[in-house]
Amino acid sequence: MTDDTTRHTSRERNRGVGDQGYELRYFARKHGLSTAQAMDLIRRIGNDRAKLNEAAVRLRRSLTPTRPG
Repeated sequence: MTDDTTRHTSRERNRGVGDQGYELRYFARKHGLSTAQAMDLIRRIGNDRAKLNEAAVRLRRSLTPTRPG
């Protein structure tokens, strides 16, 4: 039987990224980070997806070298 996503509680919908391994890998890949970098963000920020996404974007921008021009 497949999961019925309409029957999840708000607590289940609000689970964070670090709850399952595949979510961690997806989050890391989505933002161009290593799994270690993603785990570090989760440890520092917690499981709030919006805050994690913002922090991941900031981290990625700080790691990307700027091109003069």
